[in-house]
Amino acid sequence: MTNAALHVARTGLDAQNEKMRVIANNLANVNTTGFKRDRANFETLAYQQITAPGAQATDQNKYATGLNLGSGVQIIGTARIDTQGSMQITGNSLDLAIQGAGFFQVLKPDGTTGYTRDGSFSRTADGTVVNSQGMALQPPIQIPDNATGITIGADGTVSVTTQGATQSSIVGKIQTVRFTNPSGLQADGDNLLSETAASGAPQVGDAGVDGRGTISQGSLESSNVDITEELVDMIETQRAYEVNSKVIKATDEMLQTANQQL
Repeated sequence: MTNAALHVARTGLDAQNEKMRVIANNLANVNTTGFKRDRANFETLAYQQITAPGAQATDQNKYATGLNLGSGVQIIGTARIDTQGSMQITGNSLDLAIQGAGFFQVLKPDGTTGYTRDGSFSRTADGTVVNSQGMALQPPIQIPDNATGITIGADGTVSVTTQGATQSSIVGKIQTVRFTNPSGLQADGDNLLSETAASGAPQVGDAGVDGRGTISQGSLESSNVDITEELVDMIETQRAYEVNSKVIKATDEMLQTANQQL
């Protein structure tokens, strides 16, 4: 039994160590535009059933609860918390934020589509609107060389004012994407997410329609990481790790006592 206790405590150490890694990543991305914090989800490992509940104890009696011994814990996955981050006003005409659900689309180098909440866009020498990695916004938006002003509506309509023109002209429309299960998206790094079987198919359309959030020009969405909450989780995780370490130490001392007596 004491050997089993060592194994259970070891799984606790492993699980708390992985949770600490999740917390560390959240804190590291506290200033990452559009970042959504992760939460570690735990589950029990298999149980050893010594006595089944309701099993016959005597001819007249049955066990009310039974005897089940657990074999530890593990992290089953991480859940992305998709709460809205605060808005930072930048005044940059190509800084965009989504207020509500949804993602921007960018074309990755391998030809697939990446999804992001990071709306810090700029334009290349030929006027193509791209993200900080140079990936083109989808659908493609081309800003004329002689544009003197850019206006992007809440529905994603992109209008520009050119030199000598009395009225603005529409050059494109930014569409956003929502998913049935956004937590099922695969994090790829570079502030990008990829579609998976768990996320469901992308639902592309105009911003502000069918549950998609509206677009706010001249703003960026901050990370939704709450430093105070993460620090509390970090202390709790550290204490849980220490307790599991003490279980290992206590079990080792019990084994030493048993060896000495035998």
